[in-house]
Amino acid sequence: MESRIPETKPSSGPYGELVSLIAKMGSVLVAFSGGVDSSLLLAAARDALGERVLAVTAVSPLLSESEISWAGKVASKLGARWMELPIPCLDSPYFLENPPDRCYQCKKELFSALLRKADEEGLRTVVEGTQQDDLTDYRPGLRALRELGIRSPFMELRLEKDQIRLMARDRGLPNWNRTSSACLASRIPYGHAVTVEKLRRIAVCEAIIQEMGFSQVRVRDHGAVARIELLPSEMRHALDDSVLEAILTRCQEQGFAYVTLDLRGYRTGSMNEALPDEMRR
Repeated sequence: MESRIPETKPSSGPYGELVSLIAKMGSVLVAFSGGVDSSLLLAAARDALGERVLAVTAVSPLLSESEISWAGKVASKLGARWMELPIPCLDSPYFLENPPDRCYQCKKELFSALLRKADEEGLRTVVEGTQQDDLTDYRPGLRALRELGIRSPFMELRLEKDQIRLMARDRGLPNWNRTSSACLASRIPYGHAVTVEKLRRIAVCEAIIQEMGFSQVRVRDHGAVARIELLPSEMRHALDDSVLEAILTRCQEQGFAYVTLDLRGYRTGSMNEALPDEMRR
């Protein structure tokens, strides 16, 4: 990650439209997680506005330390000004209750803080990386974005994940094919308290399993039970006796009494499957 991403970039097509859209905003604060979506958004913002861009990563136990470190490295590689912004989300009572609209409350607090930071920095607009495919799942946080006036350029241009990955590849981003990440609280069932201890053990278990050669991992925390989601193509590797024993032992060391493998495999938002159909629409 030492060298910067080359300055050569597409000037037409969807990426050119993205750069043009952001250029009209004048100056922006980019909500930056370091994932492929926010990385492409930051690259386009830099191409459109140069130094009138600030990347901000919200720091809390909801994001693992490795993800925060990665975000800083990507921002540096893009030559962008970057800062961490602590968000005391776990101080809020709704995290103890963990209701189905937890994401709405969390996004409201997070993006309100980003708006205040943008105002302090003299930046006109806050942008974030929601894209069209995100609409296929229950996303109460999107309501908070609308209420606060946060711009979502990928949504405005109706761009989907595959398009974003191709644009990121063409732009030379190092994480164009990096696996998706998500808020660690999404691993905990609604109605079960979100705590620092649970978030820590989820992050540790996922890192351990990834180090065993698995590319996409979710450890869903059901109290005494760890429900592990892997890509279907990688499940056979998990059933190797030595690998299976290692996963079991290491997860039990983190406090899980039982360790299970979800036969449906990895999918986004699997905790939402327990919600009533009318709520997920």
